[in-house]
Amino acid sequence: MKRYKEPGFQERIGAAARARTGALDQLRAKPPVDEAAAAARLASRLAKEAAKREKRQHDLLAAKALKHAKAQDAAAAAVKQKPVLTEAERKAARDARYLARKKRASS
Repeated sequence: MKRYKEPGFQERIGAAARARTGALDQLRAKPPVDEAAAAARLASRLAKEAAKREKRQHDLLAAKALKHAKAQDAAAAAVKQKPVLTEAERKAARDARYLARKKRASS
């Protein structure tokens, strides 16, 4: 059985040259770029990017509007406070709670 023999310098240079010529042949065989198709792809990509940008801006404005509405609701709730009771009304409410508690305890 033969042993593995590492390729020498000249063999490696030859392999690299063959690989280079093969790659260049593939590039030369490739059809040229169709300018109309390239322009259509570019226009399509730009339109998609513009649509994404517009959607992102719309979503941002909607989020800001929602945040503003929540802030207004919170401000309205803060302004709407409990009515201030007079001393007599507070005393009447306290007496009613006391009587209800006494009635429950005696039952």
